[in-house]
Amino acid sequence: MTRTVFIICFLLVNVHVWAQTETEVYLFDLEVNNGKPVLTNPKNISNNPGYDNQPSFWDDDTVLFASTRENQTDILQFNVNKGSTSTWLTYTTAGSEYSPLRIPDKNAISAIRLDMDGLQRLYEYNFKTSESTPITNLKIGYHVWFNDHILVATVLVENRMDLKIINLEEDTQKTVYQNVGRSLHNIPNTDLVSFIGKKNNTWQILSLDPITGESNKITNTYDHEEDICWLDKNTIVTGAGKTLLSLDVSSEGSDWETIIVFDQEEINNISRIAISPNSKRLAFVAEESPAKIIQNQVMAFNNRNLDAFVGCFSDDVLVSCFPNEKMYQGNGKMHENYGRFFENVKNSSVEVVNRIVLGNTIIDEEITKVDGRDGRQVAIYQVENGLISSMTFVFPDGPLTDAEKIVQEQLEAYNNRDIEAFTDTYANDTELYQFPKTLQSKGKPKLVQQYGAFFENTPDLHCEIKNRIVIGNKVIDEESVTINGEVFKAIAIYEVDNGEIQTVTFIQN
Repeated sequence: MTRTVFIICFLLVNVHVWAQTETEVYLFDLEVNNGKPVLTNPKNISNNPGYDNQPSFWDDDTVLFASTRENQTDILQFNVNKGSTSTWLTYTTAGSEYSPLRIPDKNAISAIRLDMDGLQRLYEYNFKTSESTPITNLKIGYHVWFNDHILVATVLVENRMDLKIINLEEDTQKTVYQNVGRSLHNIPNTDLVSFIGKKNNTWQILSLDPITGESNKITNTYDHEEDICWLDKNTIVTGAGKTLLSLDVSSEGSDWETIIVFDQEEINNISRIAISPNSKRLAFVAEESPAKIIQNQVMAFNNRNLDAFVGCFSDDVLVSCFPNEKMYQGNGKMHENYGRFFENVKNSSVEVVNRIVLGNTIIDEEITKVDGRDGRQVAIYQVENGLISSMTFVFPDGPLTDAEKIVQEQLEAYNNRDIEAFTDTYANDTELYQFPKTLQSKGKPKLVQQYGAFFENTPDLHCEIKNRIVIGNKVIDEESVTINGEVFKAIAIYEVDNGEIQTVTFIQN
């Protein structure tokens, strides 16, 4: 985070396979009512700092997953009916284990082991003794057991994963599909395995017969969400953001339907879904709140811990001034800039005085102190895969105006569906953007055309401001909008000039 305009000026003048994001494993009771899945009794069964991922069921009452301890990843067993207790199954000091699965007809599990020297192999672990034996020398990414001697697995090839059928009894392997995803599942009550095909821009869910090697398309994924699971032979469950969805593949023309939307801040970017053999329990992985990630980097900055601070950002993080004036890009450049800053500034801190959270976007209003000088700024963060991918600064550098008064007037006109009063608050050449700088509309006539029809056709239209930040000539509103019985959430950034709204930039989920 480039702290305050003072810091900006100072810097300008003084010239593997698994990302270890913070994740948790959640477990639910699962019922089907009137053909619809219903989740109850939620539990965070990992409740552990660090990486917890890749749940699978040993049986109806026991969940296996990879979990972090002592800076490595081992396999943990969670016992639902034994007081919700957990037991470590592996402790391999030479490496970490991932993706545990029960081996059919054996008292053993299989898991991917990634050694400290980079060697990646599939191992068998005795369930009681934890002793391990290599299963194959292939560099397997993900796998599923078809039976006790046939594996369907993804194997790392160049920059992609290819699908192989591996027969351990016959010591054979066959590539059946190139460029696949990580989600592999036995389809209930069939002799088929499902996988995700990524050959085209539209990802597909396909079936595979491990005996013949024949594959067939079932349907497309929901957007580009590759993690699925099967409730029964006709029902697929997937996750997208904070939502679980299902699809009945037996009904021609059916579409994905929402099972549940989680309002809880701690459930984000749902992935790695698993369902128990009796279909009575469901587990999934969720990333920690993006707000927690932002708070971690605030703490690291205030502690002047350079590595911890920069470690909160992605390798190609983009740092900009609002709306899209690029300052620099890349984790290395950030490390260089802040290293120089910490060397030359004796005292620095930031205090978050207001925060807006919308999905993976966090907007902080911040009070900064740099060697006794106070400053104020807003930072817009976007989080992807557990890391900050972009950081955009808003400074109080616009013309002094009564910006909040103008924005409030347009809000009242909006809720009254008064198109004349609404557009009177806008400049003739007003522009509407999607963040950061994608033009959606230009000019007051276009505004009248769009909003006039919208006001006429939306009798229940109402916008409620949940949070507001005012900085210079800019007003940043967290908005909850009711439209024809549905509630939508968004962030609007208004820029006011000469008593009129000149620009609005929207941020949506």
